[in-house]
Amino acid sequence: QVQLVETGGGLVQPGGSLRLSCAASGSLVLFRLHTMGWYRQAPGKQRELVADITSGGVTNYADNVKGRFAISRDNAKKTVDLQMNSLTPEDTAVYYCHNVFTNSSGQGTQVTVSP
Repeated sequence: QVQLVETGGGLVQPGGSLRLSCAASGSLVLFRLHTMGWYRQAPGKQRELVADITSGGVTNYADNVKGRFAISRDNAKKTVDLQMNSLTPEDTAVYYCHNVFTNSSGQGTQVTVSP
């Protein structure tokens, strides 16, 4: 059973930055093979893809975060990070780390962007 634990959320002012990290348990071999992603869900809205990254490091971003967010992974450490810059109140949401292959997510971490 793969478990995903997100850390790094919090309260930040508009224009600020946060770095989210996701630590995965389970097989290192399997982690290296899996596409990993970050999703978010704002109050009253559906969960949406923020970014994902393949085993080979190919990245994909939602249009509304392109140029501001960067996803990265460290296969040796089994971690996936999301660097978020130039945050706006519209980025406020619970952010979830997601394993695309197993279709599993962590418990989420709250990001609040507010003056």
